[in-house]
Amino acid sequence: MAACSTGGGGVRRGVRIRVMDHVFHRNARGHYPAAVKGDGIYIEDGAGKRYIDASGGAAVSCLGHSNARVIDAIKAQLDAIPFAHTGFFTNEPMEALADRLVADAPAGIERVYFVSGGSEAVEAALKLARQYFVETGQPQRRHVIARLQSYHGNTLGALAAGGNLWRRQQFEPLLIETHHIPPCFAYRWAEAGESEADYGLRAANELEAKILELGEDAVIAFVAEPVVGATLGAVPAAEGYFRRIREICDKYGVLLILDEVMCGMGRTGTLHACEQEGVAPDIQTIAKGLGAGYQPIGAMMVSGRVFDAIRDGSGFFQHGHTYMGHATACAAALAVQDEIADNDLLANVRAMGETLDKALVERLGNHRHVGDIRGRGLFRGVELVADRGTKQTFDPALKLHARIKAEAMERGLMCYPMGGTIDGLQGDHVLLAPPFIVTPDQIGEIADRLAGAIDAAIDSTGN
Repeated sequence: MAACSTGGGGVRRGVRIRVMDHVFHRNARGHYPAAVKGDGIYIEDGAGKRYIDASGGAAVSCLGHSNARVIDAIKAQLDAIPFAHTGFFTNEPMEALADRLVADAPAGIERVYFVSGGSEAVEAALKLARQYFVETGQPQRRHVIARLQSYHGNTLGALAAGGNLWRRQQFEPLLIETHHIPPCFAYRWAEAGESEADYGLRAANELEAKILELGEDAVIAFVAEPVVGATLGAVPAAEGYFRRIREICDKYGVLLILDEVMCGMGRTGTLHACEQEGVAPDIQTIAKGLGAGYQPIGAMMVSGRVFDAIRDGSGFFQHGHTYMGHATACAAALAVQDEIADNDLLANVRAMGETLDKALVERLGNHRHVGDIRGRGLFRGVELVADRGTKQTFDPALKLHARIKAEAMERGLMCYPMGGTIDGLQGDHVLLAPPFIVTPDQIGEIADRLAGAIDAAIDSTGN
């Protein structure tokens, strides 16, 4: 390969890495190091620098970056057949993965529809929900309700369901009409003296009020993340919230769509985050941890009731993608799920989740600019505040979250900081989602490096 500008990359084993030539990167002004090697929870760049992946990328890489079992499964499937279009064939890895997922699914889930990622899964869920009501003779139902400060994907339907105002703003004219209720976010919105149970009930009852406003027989679905990920920073619902949500959906015939793209597939310590809420959805979306980043894959899991309506009606879901049910992606995901089960990695998620929580509290619990430390399993959030007493946020113009990311990368730490925690503009938090294979020593290193990055970033703002 001819030598070229590395733009922050480097040379490895005599090969110069191309970076920033013709790629349209996420940040058109950004300069990224080139990832050239994975080693457990570490990524190495072209200059030989190693980074702890404390966020799993974006809560994706639950097995780290060098799992031999998954890599061998991909190679074996490539030797057999990489891809055959599902308009003509089924394939063995897809069938086996569907069987596996249904066997471990929440009550009532009977079918799985495979796509290439989380946004596609949410798009499919929204369209299926609408078609379900057409097939069952309720075509007047047309409204989708979701929550403010949730994120459901970047395609237009998923973006419309999402309640992050900053992400939506410039695309608003293109978005389908959706409706939003407040999030269940006790740290910010519970009233003084209000119990967690009372707050959860009050927040859930916002859904019933919105349904009655739109019309008792006009709503298709309510969409929610059991533990809100990117936009709020690992916020679980208050106790009892989702049980009340399930009651309301059943009362008015509304489908409950649970988005577990980020928080699911073991991330919170159980295979499905909704297990900890004592509810089951009508439709559930999964992705990220399903394939652990080894191949692009996502899925929509569907209750028998919803599937039967399509099968016994038109018989055809009016939707589809070229790469749905991709044989190699399904083979990889099946190997991921086998690795998690065979090594009881969910037990490690629970144990290391407690260790991570303790490490964060020890290093940051009394920090004058840390307002809240929260989450479940290996899905944790740290919220930054200018004043702990009032919970006042930092000035958004400071872009504290971006400063923290830069300082963390300097220290060899990948984390997932975000701004706009409160309303899409105000607030900063850091999301952590390390691989399920993380060790106690690595947890300590993550907490130390993050604390250093937060201090340096805040110091750089003059606070």
